[in-house]
Amino acid sequence: MSQTTKSLAYVRKEMLDQQPAPRSQVGFTRWARDNLFSGWFNTILTLVSLFVIYKVLAATLPWIFGGVWNADSLAQCRDIMNETYGNTHHACWAVIHERWNQLLYGFYPETEYWRANLAFVLMLASLAPVLFDKVPRKMLYLTMAFPFLLVWLVWGGTIWGVLSVAVGFALAGVAFKLVDRFGSMALSAIAAVVVALVWWLFIGPSVVEGLNSVAPLGHLKEVQSRDLGGFMICVIIGISGIALSLPIGIVLALGRQSDLFIVKTICVGFIEFIRGVPLITLLFTASLLLNYFLPPGTTFDLTLRVIIMVTLFSSAYMAEVIRGGLAALPKGQYEAADALGLDYWKAQRLIIMPQALKISIPGIVNTFIGLFKDTTLVMFIGIYDMLGLSNAIRANAAWNGIYWELFIFIGGVFWICCFAMSRYSQWLERKLRTDHR
Repeated sequence: MSQTTKSLAYVRKEMLDQQPAPRSQVGFTRWARDNLFSGWFNTILTLVSLFVIYKVLAATLPWIFGGVWNADSLAQCRDIMNETYGNTHHACWAVIHERWNQLLYGFYPETEYWRANLAFVLMLASLAPVLFDKVPRKMLYLTMAFPFLLVWLVWGGTIWGVLSVAVGFALAGVAFKLVDRFGSMALSAIAAVVVALVWWLFIGPSVVEGLNSVAPLGHLKEVQSRDLGGFMICVIIGISGIALSLPIGIVLALGRQSDLFIVKTICVGFIEFIRGVPLITLLFTASLLLNYFLPPGTTFDLTLRVIIMVTLFSSAYMAEVIRGGLAALPKGQYEAADALGLDYWKAQRLIIMPQALKISIPGIVNTFIGLFKDTTLVMFIGIYDMLGLSNAIRANAAWNGIYWELFIFIGGVFWICCFAMSRYSQWLERKLRTDHR
């Protein structure tokens, strides 16, 4: 009995080596069992879905990857298909191979493509310090200079014109700082606007004219707005609308919550009117009716008019998105700002608005994506974006009758841009998430 007792051990003296988890509990097997085959109903749905996907891919992949890339017309494409496959059930990508530059640049001069490419690269570089905090802060100078560089590179002419516009903004900033010493935000804003308008309307044009006659610095071949088109015009209108609609939307959202009756009435009236009118109506107004309200002989660039209307349209929706973020903040945040002795604008800049913008990130990016896709509506007012150029290409006798290839290419370009914005917004939400830390 004693020997039996001594042989029993209730505490392990040696640890066993760690064993890998069963294959059925990790990896793809576990994921498939939990998400695809968790029950008889889900199993049936999975099998039916796999069958449908197989049938779709079996029909589309040969059509996509077996297409013709080198041909001068749709008829020649079909002849090549008949010789190669014995049928014409394949894509004719030759239209993209031949007209890709027109779809991307419109009627922009081919010898000046380098200017559009340089502007696009500078756009990405100027957005980097705004979108990512690890980028050197000194690149923000490029961000501030990019709008003026864009106008100079895309439209051409001398650099004195864009420098004159930049000087107007600089003088407005100086006037704002000087008047702000008296402690009145309204007077500071009014002074900034008046100084900028005086420079732009009266002083700047004569200065630019004199400089151009003496030393036409940085002269580039001038390109008219009617020559802009394709994906380039969508990027110009989309980026301009996105960059301008966010600050205007913030001001409108704050104005809608203001205690001043006149300010609140103006903001509410503007937001409700713009949200109640289709964008295409505003574009037709910018294209046809706006000139009737301008002095005789006044020339107002159509692209600039479209940018203004698109910005105003997006600003109204942006204001409501940001107002939702402001309404989601607890009252204690406002009370905390008051307890710190902050005035209205410091409280908004340091405490209220950063939290409201973080809450509103999904709605803000959703508005940006919708704005970028709405740039295709400019085809209805005579601006040849990618869709407008696809109609012009199909009107050519050589490519009459081709549809899917052009629309797939255009849809793919827009999907890449919109998907990138969506993924960035999700990354930004995860980065700014402060709960459970």
